Amino acid sequence: MRHLFLATAALAIAAPAAAAEPDYAAAVRADYKAELAAMFDWFHRNPELSFKETKTAARMAAELRKVPGMQVTENVGGTGVVGVLRNGSGPVILVRADMDGLPVEEKSGLPYASKARQVGVDGVEAPVMHACGHDTHITAMVGTAKRMAALKDRWQGTVVFIVQPAEERVGGAAAMVKDGLYKRFPKPEAALAFHVSSELAAGKVSASEGIQYSSSDSIDITVPGIGAHGASPHMGKDPVYMASQLVVALQGLVSREQQPLKPGVITVGSFHSGLKHNIISDEAKLQVTVRANDEAERARLIAGIRRVAKGIGELNGMPADRMPVVTVTEGTPTTINDGALARRLNATMVQALGAENVVPFEQKGMGAEDFAYLVEPDTGVKGYYFAVGGTPQATIDAAAKGGPPVPSHHSPLFKIAPEPAIVTGTIAMTAALLDLMKPGAGGSAGS
Repeated sequence: MRHLFLATAALAIAAPAAAAEPDYAAAVRADYKAELAAMFDWFHRNPELSFKETKTAARMAAELRKVPGMQVTENVGGTGVVGVLRNGSGPVILVRADMDGLPVEEKSGLPYASKARQVGVDGVEAPVMHACGHDTHITAMVGTAKRMAALKDRWQGTVVFIVQPAEERVGGAAAMVKDGLYKRFPKPEAALAFHVSSELAAGKVSASEGIQYSSSDSIDITVPGIGAHGASPHMGKDPVYMASQLVVALQGLVSREQQPLKPGVITVGSFHSGLKHNIISDEAKLQVTVRANDEAERARLIAGIRRVAKGIGELNGMPADRMPVVTVTEGTPTTINDGALARRLNATMVQALGAENVVPFEQKGMGAEDFAYLVEPDTGVKGYYFAVGGTPQATIDAAAKGGPPVPSHHSPLFKIAPEPAIVTGTIAMTAALLDLMKPGAGGSAGS
């Protein structure tokens, strides 16, 4: 995921300071000890890269098929899996969990650390790790499906469970939609998802009543040059020099052109050129990530990158057919929670988990999520995305006092406490579904 949590208004929820635990919470904990713990262990040991999640998808399809009444379809949008659980007439609610890992070599020291390697869709072999917690998400999905099947006397309607590929490449959700997710299967009125957070204490949840994640765009920039001897730079055009100018100039799009109170990020994550000390190469390549909190700013930044890149080429006297080439390779819009739905389900979280465990949402970075494609305005589907804590409070407290920092998402040191994260995520998601689908609640998501 591209990652996590501008401060938004604190949750204004009128509820008791302490809430009685749902009667199904004990069953969730029993499920964890009986099955989910071992399932999580297997998923963590066997991560797979985006759009290559064949073993993970097969395991998830098999686990969902064990749920009474579940109809399962595989290979949706690539390796995606869809499970449909019907229980009479009523609202249709979608639950999404992403399943891909990352090309990271795990150094967590965990006994179940991944040693997997895989060739990705880019043709490059790399070590693979669940360095973002997607193994937690899919395990909790199975736990949620089991509870919903066992609690059919408490709800009516249809739950659509989707196991989504390639969140890390922000391509899987769009691929499933393109493959007919909302045409081949019951179309939901609301879509729900959660992400485990290493920054949030285990047992706690947090959700915005507006923006939950920024947009993200991955941009490749090729800067052509004219090769020459390193001792005779006047005989060529140095792409390293031009690309270096570009790296600096791009920062002005945020620091000098962007409204100071509006967030945005341009980060150059990769810069490659040349093979030898004394050779001026004929090309440099940059890989850039761009983040924004609204679509107008997102478009302005991308257009600005194209303008600045062309300007660097012209500044250095490059011919018109040798200008820098800017290509947007993948991207996702902002993820916005439906306000009314979020207020309703945040109150549900208080009832299920206790007010002390529902934390006011704070966006601390500009991470992104392709869940946005499932709830874009033109879909008519309302979205609710929440964070579930994954790090023990003691670890967070120790880091605040100068101890080892809490490993971030996408770090080779990333690790969370799976039991409280999976149990909390399962209880929270089950509570949300039971609220939205209680008998007589049809068509009321977000009210």
